[in-house]
Amino acid sequence: MNTSKIVIALIAIALIIGFGTFFYITRPVPAPSEDIRLGTELSTEEDSSTSLFRISQEDSRVEFNINEVLRDEDFTAVGVTNQVAGDIRVNFEDFSQSEVGNIRVNARTLKTDSERRDGAIGSLILRSEEFEFIEFKPTSISGLPQGNSAKTPINFNIIGDLTITNITHPATFNAIITTVSEESISGEATAIINRSDYNLTIPDVPFVANVEDEVTLKINFVANRASS
Repeated sequence: MNTSKIVIALIAIALIIGFGTFFYITRPVPAPSEDIRLGTELSTEEDSSTSLFRISQEDSRVEFNINEVLRDEDFTAVGVTNQVAGDIRVNFEDFSQSEVGNIRVNARTLKTDSERRDGAIGSLILRSEEFEFIEFKPTSISGLPQGNSAKTPINFNIIGDLTITNITHPATFNAIITTVSEESISGEATAIINRSDYNLTIPDVPFVANVEDEVTLKINFVANRASS
């Protein structure tokens, strides 16, 4: 075999390996393995001053936002899912005594505007085949008012431990909540984290460069009163 044929053969092998690697790392992630609500539900016992509300998947949304350079243009990648669960116990006589339970998100279900990006996020960044869930465990709440503030938006902070890819760091969500009715509440919460804290390494994917370290996490939710 002459030199030119050898070179062509090596190029062909490199292309096959390169494309094979690319399609491997961007492959679809598995489907969810269990109910998102497992491990999040607080006791349904209520008294005259408290009501338990449960996040509705149908009416809620979690998203992440991260800035990057895509094909030499500034771009914000957004991933969303409605697979979020958690309970909130509201004390209507004294809001400062309210409670937020564990919040759980299924990382396998996050979707962006690109199936290839979804595959890379699931397979290499969040490694959701192994670490299926992102979890936030509140440890304290600050800023809740004393007394009754029914139907008035309430701003407060939820401090807790955020676990991604089995790595846990403290995180603070700035939240606002509104009582819609005796049967429903709504709200949103936002936190900014650094992906490097959770070893979320961006793979070498064509056309993507300069991915920022800061990631914005958001949850917009509706929670309905839980049955006793």
